[in-house]
Amino acid sequence: MQSIEQRVRKFLRETFPVANETELTAEQSLLESGVLDSIGVLNLMTWLEREFAIYVEDHEVVPENIDGIGALVRYVESKRAEAGLTE
Repeated sequence: MQSIEQRVRKFLRETFPVANETELTAEQSLLESGVLDSIGVLNLMTWLEREFAIYVEDHEVVPENIDGIGALVRYVESKRAEAGLTE
């Protein structure tokens, strides 16, 4: 089974062509690097909900939770723990 980080990286590479142009570090900004724009954020949030069986609250869509692969992994882990889900 792939880790959360591997699944997020695969989704980004398959969905956003800019993600293939550089090797993204875990803490690199997805917004500043041009991987995500506002529509991309919506697409990503929808995918996170479906892929990880979580519900993303509107107030949680902030850079601290979504602007980097590391931030996304931590966010998904916390949401899954909150819901009592494990990998």
